[in-house]
Amino acid sequence: MAVVTMRELLESGVHFGHQTRRWNPKMKRFIFTERNGIYIIDLLQSLSYIDRAYEFVKETVAHGGSIMFVGTKKQAQEAIAEQATRVGMPYVNQRWLGGMLTNFSTVYKRLQRLKELEAIDFEDVAASGLTKKELLVLSREKTKLEKTLGGIREMSKVPSAVWIVDTKKEHIAVGEARKLHIPVVAILDTNCDPDEVDYKIPGNDDAIRSVTLLTRVIADAVAEGLIARSGAATGDSKPGEKAAAEPLAEWERDLLEGEKKADDAEAAPAEAAVEAPAAEAVEAPAADAEQA
Repeated sequence: MAVVTMRELLESGVHFGHQTRRWNPKMKRFIFTERNGIYIIDLLQSLSYIDRAYEFVKETVAHGGSIMFVGTKKQAQEAIAEQATRVGMPYVNQRWLGGMLTNFSTVYKRLQRLKELEAIDFEDVAASGLTKKELLVLSREKTKLEKTLGGIREMSKVPSAVWIVDTKKEHIAVGEARKLHIPVVAILDTNCDPDEVDYKIPGNDDAIRSVTLLTRVIADAVAEGLIARSGAATGDSKPGEKAAAEPLAEWERDLLEGEKKADDAEAAPAEAAVEAPAAEAVEAPAADAEQA
């Protein structure tokens, strides 16, 4: 089953680009035609690129990674918050703070400060041991931090990849991700630079319906990856068996390796030949996790 249909893309206006005078020549290969001074994006290519981005996001999450959703323009704010929250991923839909990725250690300290403020009961003045004025100052600080960092409050490290709506507006976020070699998945409108994006989706990054549809697709990929990570995707996993996509902890790998060595030492040659396929099957999840 297709991730998204051509009809859905058309109905959401994903094919509408910018005016012909506002374009990036590098996007020429993604443009189907021009109509009434507006570039029309080739949706056949979009479908292909959507599948590629979907697979990348799904595999990234399945192997323990996380995706940060970024979109601060008005058309994207609601979809970014809604879809990221749905799949439990960090998001930024207000203002991107410089250094949010490249200086995450400092940002993390602010996140800890936010959690400290959230633990304060601002309604109970007596129990807080603070004056009303002091509580007011702290309340304002909390509100400010919630607005800028609320979407990433549970993030403890930089994400494995970022989903960007409008790479021109979010150029700082794109720059930080590229500096840290974090893969960028993004909508590419006709005024964008495709060289800045690792997993591109040619499409309209200005229409609410287009942004909502494509952000939902990425969130669906995250959801599928989470299911695969938990080993419940198809129910094929046997009781006590870890999903191949889920990384094993170091102690788990050591335990498996130790058990294998013990079995090899005690087993007779004939028995070892019989048990070899089973041993390889046990080791497969750990090998996959190490490659991830």
